[in-house]
Amino acid sequence: MKSTSAQPSARLQALIQIAREVAATEVMPRFRKVAAEIKHDGSLFTEADLAAQTALQRLLPQLVDCPVLGEEMSQDQQEALWAAHADGLWIVDPIDGTSNFAHGLPYFAVSIALFQQQRPVLAVVYLPVLDECFAAEAGAGAWLNDDRLPLVQDDKPLKQAMASIETKWLSGHLATRVVTVNPYHSHRNFGASTIDWCWLAAGRTDVMLHGAQKLWDYAAGVLILLEAGGEVGCLFHDSYWEENPWHRSAIAARTPSLFSGWSAWVHKNK
Repeated sequence: MKSTSAQPSARLQALIQIAREVAATEVMPRFRKVAAEIKHDGSLFTEADLAAQTALQRLLPQLVDCPVLGEEMSQDQQEALWAAHADGLWIVDPIDGTSNFAHGLPYFAVSIALFQQQRPVLAVVYLPVLDECFAAEAGAGAWLNDDRLPLVQDDKPLKQAMASIETKWLSGHLATRVVTVNPYHSHRNFGASTIDWCWLAAGRTDVMLHGAQKLWDYAAGVLILLEAGGEVGCLFHDSYWEENPWHRSAIAARTPSLFSGWSAWVHKNK
């Protein structure tokens, strides 16, 4: 049973403060002022990513004493931490939407989640340009700043839905179908997966489809959506949590009825 508390717990409020502090001290002072470099996988990173991750590695264990797994680590380091710390592990993306950040586009976020038994129990996604902080605690609900989620209660039909779609890792057939015979009204993709989850939870979009997200792409956002009343599934297993944690697909919606129709359409067309 979920808590009826109107406000986040003290622990979640402390996590919110950490996200805000790191964004204020390490991220925003470097916005539009740092050059990007290319990692081995072709993605971008900047001095701000590294500075923010270092700050999170220092601050988060003071709140809950467990290691920090960050995007800006080697794959070997990440996999070793994941395997050894099921009892408690911070998962962070110091700047989700680094390409946007590096090009001066104001659509990026600091994402933090605490995992226990390989499930998220605390989550914060902070968008510093908009000063919007999405937060959730397992069993206690989700918030956008001081407002409880969901913000939107209506249950529109799928044909009127706004979709968040990332086609990059979808099969050729499904990627073609979602843009040619899609069952929704319109779709968007802005290049920051953690924010996609949050905007779905807030009702700014209605359904979502991603072909393969990294651990830090969904770690915080999936909890925020679920605590806001949304539902999530995946492409290749009965349960979302059964898929590979490093490349996990996502079929999601902000309400159960939207999820039912959306998931059925995706599986029929994959």
